[in-house]
Amino acid sequence: MTEPHRYAHRSNAAVRLWAPVFMSLFVQVPPVFFDYGTDHSIVAITSKSGSEIAFALALALIGPLALIAARRFPGPVVAIVAIAASADLLLADGVDGPPYIAFAFAIGAAIVRGARVWAWASIALSWSGSLALAAFFGIEWQPWRIAGITVVILIIVGLAEGLRTKREHALEAFREFHARQEAVVQAERVRIARELHDVLAHSLSQINVQAGVGLHLMEKDPQKAAEALLNIKESSKTALDEVRSVLGALRAEGTHGDGADNAPLVPEPDLSRLPLLASPLSVHGVDVQLDDELSETVVAGSSRSDIPQAVQLAMYRIVQESLTNVSRHSGATTVRVHLSRSGGDFLVRITDNGTGSGGVSSTGGRGVLGMRERAELLGGTLIAGPGERGGFEVVARIPERHGDA
Repeated sequence: MTEPHRYAHRSNAAVRLWAPVFMSLFVQVPPVFFDYGTDHSIVAITSKSGSEIAFALALALIGPLALIAARRFPGPVVAIVAIAASADLLLADGVDGPPYIAFAFAIGAAIVRGARVWAWASIALSWSGSLALAAFFGIEWQPWRIAGITVVILIIVGLAEGLRTKREHALEAFREFHARQEAVVQAERVRIARELHDVLAHSLSQINVQAGVGLHLMEKDPQKAAEALLNIKESSKTALDEVRSVLGALRAEGTHGDGADNAPLVPEPDLSRLPLLASPLSVHGVDVQLDDELSETVVAGSSRSDIPQAVQLAMYRIVQESLTNVSRHSGATTVRVHLSRSGGDFLVRITDNGTGSGGVSSTGGRGVLGMRERAELLGGTLIAGPGERGGFEVVARIPERHGDA
């Protein structure tokens, strides 16, 4: 909440607290110093003693002063004000006078703030008790007055219940809105983490391996060491460009801008870039076999343009992460990447002849989790685990009908 909003909230809260107090004081206290005649005229007090005035003034002040605590103790406040209102009604001895409106405010505060049992109990006991005491002391009230007070009380309760319901709906709507905001923020955090992981993990893994090769061959085979350094340079440049692209896209989404500063530096990866993923592994003696049935040279009447960009990006990242795991964990010498259509789904299968990806489980690890999330976000599935013939296997299915999701 911003500072202006906090100030406005505090101001509104102060108004809701003090407005009923001052209004009750204005209505209830001044009439203490006047008499109401039988002809409904108002004249200055001439017959009341000082003690009577003091008692009436104290009674008039109890309700308004009690309302100061209505926010923190709405239940006890409505009970106290109900007793004061009953005493005021009985001492009036049937003479028309100003209403004890502090009771109305106390009822409303108790019901709206959740002290409904206090409010209903205070109303029932004070009203029935006033009628019983009036009958016991011989105070005669006109039937219209009894009916009028009852109706007024019911109207006040109805309004308070309506405000309580409206307030609960508003609070629920606020909680739902806040929960949706939190979900959006969390989803965005996961997406950023997944994008950066996929962009960096492959390149940094290759850099680490190439650096090891370079150090090993620095004296034995300087030419191979130089090639390793060149591969490190290319891998780091590619990683840097992709990180800048991801950050540029995120900045553009955050600012909704269209300027050149927010434009990605490189195109978003697609299936046409899969051969580039295989080349670093071949340097280390890993034979990567790419069997792409989705290319236009294999599938007659279709092309990569028929495959939504979201699907191409997901399949590219799945292959990228799988090859990264192969180079880091499996010790494989052969990897097969197979892309195809099967039963209305886009299918990507990566298999190797390694040692089960060096302990990478089918459920653990950020890489496998990220691959599974990418498939599921497009309505698909991903299974990762030991292959039927040994090694490790990753199989992802993405429905064509969800390809644009």
